Amino acid sequence: MNFVFGERHRRYMRRAYTSVINVAEGAVRAGKTVDNVFVFAALLENAPDRFHLATGSTLGNAKMNIGECNGLGLEHIFRGRCRWTRYRDNEALSVQTKVGERIVIFAGGKNADSYKKIRGNSYGMWIATEINLHADSAIKEAFNRQLAARDRRIFWDLNPSSPTSFIYTEYLDRYDAMAEDNPGYYNYAHFTIFDNPVISEERIREITAQYDPASVWYRRDILGQRCAAEGLIYRTFADDPGKFTAEVKPEEIDFINIGVDFGGNRSRTIFAAAAFLRRGGIAAVDEHAVAGGKGEIDAQRINGEFGRFLAELRKKYPGVRVKYVFADSEAQYLINGLRRYLQETDRTVRVMDCAKRPIADRIAFVNTLMASGRFTLTGNCVLLKAGLASAVWDEKADGDKRLDNFSTDIDILDAFEYAVERYMGAIR
Repeated sequence: MNFVFGERHRRYMRRAYTSVINVAEGAVRAGKTVDNVFVFAALLENAPDRFHLATGSTLGNAKMNIGECNGLGLEHIFRGRCRWTRYRDNEALSVQTKVGERIVIFAGGKNADSYKKIRGNSYGMWIATEINLHADSAIKEAFNRQLAARDRRIFWDLNPSSPTSFIYTEYLDRYDAMAEDNPGYYNYAHFTIFDNPVISEERIREITAQYDPASVWYRRDILGQRCAAEGLIYRTFADDPGKFTAEVKPEEIDFINIGVDFGGNRSRTIFAAAAFLRRGGIAAVDEHAVAGGKGEIDAQRINGEFGRFLAELRKKYPGVRVKYVFADSEAQYLINGLRRYLQETDRTVRVMDCAKRPIADRIAFVNTLMASGRFTLTGNCVLLKAGLASAVWDEKADGDKRLDNFSTDIDILDAFEYAVERYMGAIR
């Protein structure tokens, strides 16, 4: 196994061997997680505590970023002397170390009730990836579980958030303020993408080309800066919508997904069709707002209008497979009704819950598509065009949230994002 670390990373890691709380913040692909995994693994060899904790925003995220880590994770470092197992209904990695078996419990931390999964054990070390996407209740519970640790250690990594995020105000800013009076307690390092020695200059140019240099995402993902999102969300689009408008031929399309945002309160039900192109990229090809006023929910009407929307879509794009319908997961009775309707009328399309990924992540994905020339929309998408051109950040919100003025402009953005969000990792 070949580990390569830049000088800034080596300095951080040397301090991490003796510090209690270690935080690596900065750009995506900067090598932050690898640093923490390496030191965590080294300390695990002689750890006096038997149980340890590894968390991500989800369980899958924790296993992928800490266990696998592109071939540099715990399961690879301890290859031949570790095995995946279960411990009290939790996923766990059992590791044979120099001092005996050590068990690393893996868990997700993004939900308010995530803390329930990590109760019942006392942990020595805790390594967490994307700590800013953890629920505060999960963070507090993890700390509580370390109170009896014989060698308490914390390893966090995160991509920058808004400066007002709770992860700064409640944790990092406080640790920084007390660091001078507590040498060896808090170890913090900031990294940019340029600090990762294993990424070639050519690859860095390719990555940075996917971003609008004026966007908040460039400042965060590339430069690793904490900055507040403000003003127009899709400024590049708003400045020149025509640049992104183009018709799409059936033979250019691999498949189509449909996103559904159900109405309620003060919003309307919206359908949005997204085409995944053979050449790469995504095109918004059609949309429909269900008849009726805002807040009106009529399952029979929704099903009927969806059937007609699907039929018209197939007329416009003959021979193209409509693969999935991803619908708002908060309205299960409407999803089940739509699923039954399609089972009776069209068995070729699967209806599934949307992933409901964080809005900020969905926005970053669409902005990346735009900046890299991989997003278009057709003339049929009038609502989406208006939504993209007018979407703004909610300046009063804690963190990155889109201002919801309960307009169709926002509903169409949600519907389109539901159609594409499950492919964010594969396309980005």
